Order: sequence, then structure tokens, then C-alpha cells
Amino acid sequence: MDNVLNFVIVGHVDHGKSTLIGRLLYDTDSLQPDRIAEMEKMSKSRGRDENEFAYLLDHLEEERKQGVTIDTTQVFFSTDKRHYVIIDAPGHVEFVKNMITGASQAEAAVLIVDAEEGVMEQTKRHSYMLNMLGLKQIITVINKMDLVQYSEERFKQVQSDVQEFLASIGASSDITLPIAAAKGDNIAKPSENMPWHKGPTFLDSLDSLKGRIPAEDKSLILPVQDVYKVDDKRINAGRVEAGCIEQGEAVKVIPSGQKTKVQSVEKFLEEPERACAGESIGITTEDALFLDRGDIVCREGGEPTLADCFRARIFWMSKRPLDTSERLFIRCATQQTRCSIDTIEKRIDSSTLKVLEENGTKLENLEVGEVIIKTKKEIAFDDFNSTQEMGRFVLVKDENIVAGGIITGR
Repeated sequence: MDNVLNFVIVGHVDHGKSTLIGRLLYDTDSLQPDRIAEMEKMSKSRGRDENEFAYLLDHLEEERKQGVTIDTTQVFFSTDKRHYVIIDAPGHVEFVKNMITGASQAEAAVLIVDAEEGVMEQTKRHSYMLNMLGLKQIITVINKMDLVQYSEERFKQVQSDVQEFLASIGASSDITLPIAAAKGDNIAKPSENMPWHKGPTFLDSLDSLKGRIPAEDKSLILPVQDVYKVDDKRINAGRVEAGCIEQGEAVKVIPSGQKTKVQSVEKFLEEPERACAGESIGITTEDALFLDRGDIVCREGGEPTLADCFRARIFWMSKRPLDTSERLFIRCATQQTRCSIDTIEKRIDSSTLKVLEENGTKLENLEVGEVIIKTKKEIAFDDFNSTQEMGRFVLVKDENIVAGGIITGR
């Protein structure tokens, strides 16, 4: 089973993310017996009749004391169809930075909402972030159905609230499920407590998601990270982000537009003739080209877009407000150049999604901006959903990352 799907679980704190992940590990036999015994012992010592599945994730002492998931955690489990990697993103506003890091690796998302509390501030913020990162496959789970007596009416109300909110930000969720993660209702098998739910279980829903087109099947993208002189060879090193590259192949270098052929593919202690997406390699060229960090090796006809002005959505992550007059650096893949925010078309509260200002001049901490960025020199970029590394970027000020974002167009 080579098939792997990465997904992120997001939602308001205490709506049950850690419990859901713990239950998934338990129901898919992904836990070592000693971990189960430890969980059972801890649950009994705390006077709980049921196993506390969240304990499996909250493995740091600080987390146990505070009862809060702090860091972004990656855990693994499998069904008969494929392997899964879960990215457990934190729920508190302060940790939204971590969520960006987690969600950007995902191919799909699970939005968890408490049946009793309904849509909360962090639910909205995380939903917007998923949309901002281009995640189109979203499963909504209405958790803690046991606290509302497994009420179909309450489920439909919360489902309606979630769908209405997602529609307001241009997002949607094709699957909405009622679950009670702590009790195991509708996780791996249908719930006897909710006979009115005729849809799939949570695991069935995951198995229905589509994985991304394999990166090696896409057009070649090789951002140059560094250039090494070894004996009489100039080795251009980098990570293949998309497609494959092989000895003798005709390639193009941007932004210069130079064309050449690959003389050799270099790998430490190996002599490969070919390398594909995900591999860190070096190449030499038949012609004496002087490549540099930030150059992109690609195929003619499959070049990424090259521009010095483009639209983007950014999430400002600095306590110091963004001022459009200040100079920043943009980093996209291995490229780096000076840039400025030419226009803030919309300044948005990332929680309420209220447009605070149009054509403004500043962004405050944790606000979203729909902006136009101008760069000192042209940079290469691609659609985020096609090649993530070429579609996302960070903005840097005084060596500190102050914003993350994705390019939305020219």
C-alpha cells in the first residue's frame, strides 16, 4: 500500500480533536499495547469510567497539566485502502502560526465542531485558514453528539450553521457527519445511537477522499538551492519539487531563459540517471551555465509563471503592524528578493471575516490581507494547489518571518 493521504484536523479548543485522533488510533489498531495500558491506567486514576483518548496525544507534561494541545503533532494510521498522516493543529489563537505550518502539508481537512457549543471563533478562523491555503476537500464532523442526546435536530442546526459560514468565505464541505469520538459513535462503525444517520462512518469518509496527483507526474520544477564546484564539475544542487529529471534531457533555466541538456544527475554515493519529485540531487549541464541559488530548472513549455507583481493572500503574524511603506523580503522556494506591499485591497479580521478596511495601509497581528505585492526582481511561481512550494511564500523583516501567504494570481 503506497497510497498515503495527509490531512489536518482543525477546530476550536476543547471541541475534541485529540480525543478523535486517539479514538482513530485505537479503532484502527495503531497503538502499542503498553500505550493502551497507560491510557487505561491514567483514565482510572482520574476517576473516569471511559478511556481518555486525548491522553494519547497530550504526551507532554505541560500539555497534561494544562489540558491543552500545544504543538503540531503528526500521527499515523492505516485503513484497508491506504495509509494516513494526521496533522493535529493546535486550537488556540496564539498557535495559529503552527497551524499554518501543519495545514500547508495537508491534502484534505477535518473541521471538528462541538454539537453543544456550535460554531465558535476559532472554528471560523481555522475555516478561513483552510480556504486561504487552498484546501478544497473538507469533512465536517459534529462531535460530542452524546451531550445533545444524539439529537438529529441539533445536528442539522449545527450542520446548517457550518455550511452557511463556509459558503460565506467561498468554501464548502461535501461531507458532514455526526460523531461522538469519546464513545466511538460513527468512527469505525455505524452508531446504534443515531439510526437516523444513513451516511458513511468517519473512516469511510476518509477513504472517499482523493489524493493529489503524484508530484512526479507533473511538469519538472527544480529550484536550485546551492552550487558546488567539485573537481572540474559545477554541481547545481536542489530538491525536485515536481516531475522528474534525467540524464540527456533538454531543460530551461528561469529567469535567465537559458537552455541546455542535463549532462549528469548526481547523488551522494550513487550514480542515478534519473531523479523524481521529493529527491534532493545535483545536476551538471552540457553547457557552461552559471546557475545560482533561486534559479529554477524546468522544461520548455512547462515553465512556472514569472512576474514582479502579483496578488496574494497573507496572514500577518507580527505584533508590529504591517505598514505598506516598509521594505520586506519575500522567500518562495529557494528564491529571495526585496519586496513591498503595493496595495492592501482588503484588510480582514481572520475570526469574524469582517472586512475591516478596503484599500488600507496597515495590517495588525493575526489579520488577513488580500494584497498586491511588488518584487524588486521577477520571481517564478505556480498555482499553490499544483506545486505547493512554488505557490506559497513567507515575508521576512529583520530576519524574522512576519507573514505567510499564497499567491492567488497576477
